[in-house]
Amino acid sequence: MTRIDRVLICALILSVPLASACRRKQENLPPVATAAVAFNHPKAPLGSPLDVTYKFTVAANAPAFGQDYWVMVHFLDADQELMWTDDHVPAIPTSQWKPGQVIEYKRTLFVPVYPYIGVATVQMGLYSPKDGKRLTLSGEDNGQRAYKVGTLTLLPSAENVFVMFKDGWNSQEVAPDNATVQWQWTKKIAVIAFRNPKRDSTLYLQADNPGTTFTEQQAVQVQVNGQTVDTVTITPKQEVIHRTHIPAAALGTADMAEVRLVVDKTFVPALMPGSNNRDNRELGIRVFHAFIEPRP
Repeated sequence: MTRIDRVLICALILSVPLASACRRKQENLPPVATAAVAFNHPKAPLGSPLDVTYKFTVAANAPAFGQDYWVMVHFLDADQELMWTDDHVPAIPTSQWKPGQVIEYKRTLFVPVYPYIGVATVQMGLYSPKDGKRLTLSGEDNGQRAYKVGTLTLLPSAENVFVMFKDGWNSQEVAPDNATVQWQWTKKIAVIAFRNPKRDSTLYLQADNPGTTFTEQQAVQVQVNGQTVDTVTITPKQEVIHRTHIPAAALGTADMAEVRLVVDKTFVPALMPGSNNRDNRELGIRVFHAFIEPRP
């Protein structure tokens, strides 16, 4: 039940003056914590990875939380319209938070390719997954206990190193309930090509195996010019964002460079024992993002 629902109940049961008192009591609850956010880059091109540090300073007089609340994170455009979210469970459950404690942790996310360039406002809150009730925090409340904690400048995706999914990829797919979530399955060997930055770079690979029909752990070799520079372990039902350091020397001096992802175990859903799936594709791992970031 939301705060608005509770207020309406007050209005139905009590007189108008008492309902107003009920609202005031709701709104005047002391803050339980102060939320803050920090980014590794104040400006981020669309589609790029972003390291986000979330911080909560629990109030000295905060009561026991009593349950595990979720962190609400909203990114809004200049018109205060919601673009995307990063709602999540905090690194330490709120039921374990203590008065005066500082909770700080990092998450990596990919900025969605959203049709907006400019300053995005970041709002945070704490809400119950049971009834949606939000807690009172310290700071600038933009309404409904959503607190402004910072801004992020979004840049055009053209500023990124363009990555081309070359050979060994199945067709792109889109989540039926969220058009911003897209992926491509690899085959046994999948190649990405990009303009050579000719300096040390980082390959970000966001991938998983949903584990619906194939439940074995997989090892993925990351190869550059025939040399294995890293191995990524994919465990079913565990999404990873893996970073691979690629030295400039490994990329060579050609104008274009390639990275090969070699999966040790692939599967065909239609051929799995007991499967009713008619999918005849060879599948390796499911890749949401493959991103090359040149180092400064």
